[in-house]
Amino acid sequence: MKKIYFLILVLCFINGVCAQVINFPDAKFKAKLLEASTDNSLAFNTDGVNFKVDANNDGEIEVSEAINVGQLYLQGTEISNLTGVENFTNLVSLNCQGNKLTNLNISNLLLLEYLECSYNQLENLTFGANILKDLQCYNNKLTSLDLNNLILLESLNCNNNALSQLDVQQNRKLINLNCNTNKISNLNLVGLTNLRSLNCNENILTNLNINGLSSLTSIECSINKLTNLDLNENISLQDLDCSSNQLTNINLTGLSKLYLLNLFENKLTTLDLTGLSELMYLSFFDNGIETIDLTNSPKIIDLSGGKNPLVSIDLAQLSNLETLWLGNALIHSLDLSNLNKLTGVNISDCPNLESINLKNGSFEDLNYLEVELKDYYKTDFSNFSNCPKLKYICGDQGELESITLKTVGYNYTDCIVGGYCSFDEGGANYTIKGNNRLDTNKNGCDDSDLPAANVKFIISDGIETGTIVTNNSGNYSIKVKEGTYSVTPILENKDYFTISPSSINIAFPTDVTPFIQNFCITPIAIHNDLEITLIPLEAARPGFDTKYKLIYKNKGNTVQSGIVNLTFEDIVLDVVTSNPFISYQNENNLSWDFTNLKPFETREIALTLNLNGPMEIPAVVNGAILRYKAAINTIDTDENTNDNTFYFDHTVVGSLDPNDKTCLEGDVITPSLIGEYVHYLIRFENTGTYPAQNIVVKDMIDLSKFDISTLIPTSSSHSFVTKISEGNKVEFIFENINLPFDDTNNDGYIAFKIKTLPTLVTGDSFDNEANIYFDYNFPVLTNKATSTFKTTLDKSDFEFSNYFSVYPNPANEVLNISVQKDIKIQSISIYDILGQLVIALPNIKDASKIDVSNLRTGNYFLKIKADKGSSSFKFIKK
Repeated sequence: MKKIYFLILVLCFINGVCAQVINFPDAKFKAKLLEASTDNSLAFNTDGVNFKVDANNDGEIEVSEAINVGQLYLQGTEISNLTGVENFTNLVSLNCQGNKLTNLNISNLLLLEYLECSYNQLENLTFGANILKDLQCYNNKLTSLDLNNLILLESLNCNNNALSQLDVQQNRKLINLNCNTNKISNLNLVGLTNLRSLNCNENILTNLNINGLSSLTSIECSINKLTNLDLNENISLQDLDCSSNQLTNINLTGLSKLYLLNLFENKLTTLDLTGLSELMYLSFFDNGIETIDLTNSPKIIDLSGGKNPLVSIDLAQLSNLETLWLGNALIHSLDLSNLNKLTGVNISDCPNLESINLKNGSFEDLNYLEVELKDYYKTDFSNFSNCPKLKYICGDQGELESITLKTVGYNYTDCIVGGYCSFDEGGANYTIKGNNRLDTNKNGCDDSDLPAANVKFIISDGIETGTIVTNNSGNYSIKVKEGTYSVTPILENKDYFTISPSSINIAFPTDVTPFIQNFCITPIAIHNDLEITLIPLEAARPGFDTKYKLIYKNKGNTVQSGIVNLTFEDIVLDVVTSNPFISYQNENNLSWDFTNLKPFETREIALTLNLNGPMEIPAVVNGAILRYKAAINTIDTDENTNDNTFYFDHTVVGSLDPNDKTCLEGDVITPSLIGEYVHYLIRFENTGTYPAQNIVVKDMIDLSKFDISTLIPTSSSHSFVTKISEGNKVEFIFENINLPFDDTNNDGYIAFKIKTLPTLVTGDSFDNEANIYFDYNFPVLTNKATSTFKTTLDKSDFEFSNYFSVYPNPANEVLNISVQKDIKIQSISIYDILGQLVIALPNIKDASKIDVSNLRTGNYFLKIKADKGSSSFKFIKK
């Protein structure tokens, strides 16, 4: 029997059946070990190759298998107990991050060099005489940490624990130490001459002795209680963050390699940057510093010095500066003109700030900006709000719109924004103001004379020129900087009037401010000149009301009386309201009497019409054309009868864009209007959830097609000011209108006229679009309104029958269109034999059927515009 037992033992030994199996109380730990294979990265052997730990596939881990493991990666697997790991005695690297461990004993892992056990719930961490070099135990619940046996430790990260003390005196090989966010009150670093990086942020340190640590390149000791910091021997230091302490003094002498310095929220009253020639990131926000010399640090790209009693700061040497925050300072003026890399500025809450020079040739839009100071300091930028004494901001032309919008939003009613940059730091600001009156009795202008509205002024300093159009009151106000200026008034019909004075020259500060100059406009002979236009305030939709305005103006120099007429299609339109009341009405015509229309005066007639729906008789469908003719007549002979009549074709649509632009003369314009006025309407709608305080409509005029000097606003929904700058930029500025957001009251518009160039020829096209700015939001781009000078039906660009088949012909109810070849349809129009547009289907890509049931019996032309050009087809309506 004894021989049998002996034989069994021998067989067990030979076959490993009785090999020592490791007990793993945590099933998840064991499962991960069994899961390890060459197809994943859970375990690596001592040669650094991923492998299968359970080599014999028996579902157990034996000691003989554990000793083959050199690296284990068990992160994020919900393990709560690593008992059994002590058998992996050849482990060099262990990662158990992100589990549920409360205790970890690695005293038996004598070859372990790397331990990552962060993001657990560790309360105890036990070491032996390990040769550990890298320990990552952050984000746990450790209250103590005994590192005395880890004499080879080079990197320690124990942040976000509950440590009240940390003894690293035996860890003389430490290179990186991170113990931030603990409760450490004392940290002895004496003798750690290899230390290069120290992070002890968010503790309760009152003293930090770093003498002799000449290898230190990075120190982060923010959010402590330090009152002093001696850096004399830290000659290798490159970045230093000691923000949110109680420092009253700091000596930076000899730190020639320092490139980041964050002194945010301390008690410093002086700061000497001598020798810091490599400094790139500097924050001394929220201290007591009154003056600072930055000339020794020309490489600074991020500067935060706000919330200090600074009365002045010279940034001229900082040509690399990209972001600047000087909010809550006492500065009077700020010159940023030399900083052509600057893209972010915050100088808010400066109670004494009077002037800013932002003109550097490369500013980007000063919108909401968040700047991160090399990951050490972070703040929100909101530009230059709450500066009650701010009077003048000079900027690049491309930035004036953005800057103006912000000054309007900040309610800086006395702040001038302009491109005139003869900048004098701390200098005063100057105003040219007055009124324009019409001397109808030719005895000189006085308060009894009529105001002259919408007079255009050209302002020049000899280098730059801008234009301002006054409002309806006849008053004007122009604000400028120190310098010499000429101001010249311009009238639409200069042959009708003389202006006295014809121009003025002002030199500030020699002349007093405000410089008051009234302009007296005197009629020359007798000139009767009226004009009329019709604008749609809404899209025409079947079955809905549509609002229109008839706008008539006295451009002449005599008082006029007469009648306004509107011809419309009464068969499909019904009058809903009119203000003023209609004087006469018959089947297709409305008339309004007017009296005593004064020179420069504009009047409006608000008219609402209801359009037949698709179920009414006659029905109105999408694409139908509503044809209007507006006319103004007097008993006097008008000098320019061309603008006494205005034709407008309104295309019926099913839906609308609330922000759009329309050329009122249409898409196709008769060549007789080359060199004459065309009229534009820009509509906008506040589709937000809060009233829009300020709206700017920006229109870039194509100077190869239009004469910008002839641009004249004709009507608007709200009070506005027109500015023309940069040669072709027109801005209609609606300030403090608080446009509501409810659908009944959230609409606005601006209408203007402008002459095309007389050098255009038949076939030339011109287009125009606008950007609409609602407060600080990104602009809304309107559609592009394109018009072409040509006769209604020019010759075809391609053979119609090669691409389309139209049937039946004659047609009664529906006209069918079949595409024969590959072609992309852009629009379809139908004209009568007189060349009048009767159906329009713009922006259409596919139209196989067109409803022609409402057309009268007769001959018509179907015109298709496509990617290959335009072509026409004649058909008969039965």
